[in-house]
Amino acid sequence: MKITSERDLAEAIRGAEHGLRIRGGGTRTPGKQEQGEVLDVSAISGIRLYEPGALTLVAGAGTPLAEIEAALGAEGQRLAFEPADWRRLLGREGEPTLGGIVAANSSGPRRVQAGACRDALLGVRFVDGTGAIVKNGGRVMKNVTGYDLVKLMAGSWGTLGVLSEVSFKVLPAPEAVATLTLHGLDFATAGAAMSHALRSPFEVTGAAHGQGRTMIRIEGFAGSVAYRAGQLQSRLARYAPAEIDHDKGRNDANWRDIRDVAPFHGAAGDVWRLSVKPSDAPGLVERAGARDAMLDWGGGLIWLLTPEGTDLRARLGHFDGHATLIRAGQETLARIAAFQPEPASIAAISKGLRARFDPRGILNPGLMG
Repeated sequence: MKITSERDLAEAIRGAEHGLRIRGGGTRTPGKQEQGEVLDVSAISGIRLYEPGALTLVAGAGTPLAEIEAALGAEGQRLAFEPADWRRLLGREGEPTLGGIVAANSSGPRRVQAGACRDALLGVRFVDGTGAIVKNGGRVMKNVTGYDLVKLMAGSWGTLGVLSEVSFKVLPAPEAVATLTLHGLDFATAGAAMSHALRSPFEVTGAAHGQGRTMIRIEGFAGSVAYRAGQLQSRLARYAPAEIDHDKGRNDANWRDIRDVAPFHGAAGDVWRLSVKPSDAPGLVERAGARDAMLDWGGGLIWLLTPEGTDLRARLGHFDGHATLIRAGQETLARIAAFQPEPASIAAISKGLRARFDPRGILNPGLMG
């Protein structure tokens, strides 16, 4: 079903008798494809308000990310949280949309400095599972009073409501960028080097490791970037000599590859995404026995490429964090839940939230358990 307005969206949800699969660009949802009618909301799009001086943008949830980035780029601004593009990782087509980015709380390498998608969100409009239109900061229904709707919607994967409009805080794009690259470090040493860089006073905006390279990014005014990169180069010498690259084109391409997990594109195997304490990352990589591994967020995010059918949660056992199965075959997805099963106390809270926002259980049923 193709939806073209918020009012039509509300009517479609109110009249639904069975489960609905919410789709914007269709580029990032992990897990198996559940049964239910597809509710295509990609036509609820367009920039509604953009005030560069106020660093504020409001747009329909179906607005393509490319359209947003073009408008921001013309004013020398950007979405600071660096949303990822998983199309090649998942073998999908379509266009990433703002609603999908918010629903997944998609956040790239700059999260270590700028925060996650949810931290840049200023407001949301959405339709809940009863067909009611809800606006953060405006009309708030009695049964949602007290909830931070922005935080609830970010990362809810369309299970609490269908986004129709989002507003963001945007930031100026930097004048210059530099990347320090250290070669040949193992995961433990790379983790120590990234931690050292992130604890430094030099405002690191990216710290990642993979394919034998440890990469540290610095952004800002040209003179400041050059000074900070030089100072950090000296401090990191204890781990390995660091090369400094100031070329914007190469830097953009390298960090885009990290953001989009480019080394795993087209590679055979399942793809897992772990959110962990950075200090735990090297040990978890060793325990995983993966075909390949990448670290982002200074080690707080682990990407693993495992043999097909691997139950990584069973292999790792208990750890502080969660593991999401991002890409696998349908047989594997039938056996292994895409999202980490929640502890009983958290599961009870989640169940209560879904009962309030989607009492009939029709929004992306079964996606998150």
